[in-house]
Amino acid sequence: MKTAVQLLQNYLDAVQTPQLAAALFADDGVLELPYLQTLGLPHRAQGPQAIAAFIAGLLQKVPDFRFRNIQFLIDTPTQAFGEYSVEAAIAGTDRIYKQTYAGRLVAQQGKITLLRESLDTLAAWRAFSGEPQH
Repeated sequence: MKTAVQLLQNYLDAVQTPQLAAALFADDGVLELPYLQTLGLPHRAQGPQAIAAFIAGLLQKVPDFRFRNIQFLIDTPTQAFGEYSVEAAIAGTDRIYKQTYAGRLVAQQGKITLLRESLDTLAAWRAFSGEPQH
């Protein structure tokens, strides 16, 4: 049975294949980015089908979205916490989406029950709104 860190690594590695990434979640598993709510963006998906659709929507906007510079800071059988980054072009623009995420994963019986990620919402807003980045 996979540990929480193994599940988080597998998710980060599979993000380019939404169905594969979503299959790591329990039937009622949740992917949550609560701070996106402040930007009026979708911020929660529950269940593998909704999670796959959420990831696919992101990939339409940022086709080369891949996690890099992965560091795990907490590693227990049922919980993991890590930091990871993305730097990729936004489709149809000359802008770059550059972001560092912090993710807390909770696992049960070899599946992800919760992955809650935080990010710099100002950087996200600037990248997607076209505002200058400083």
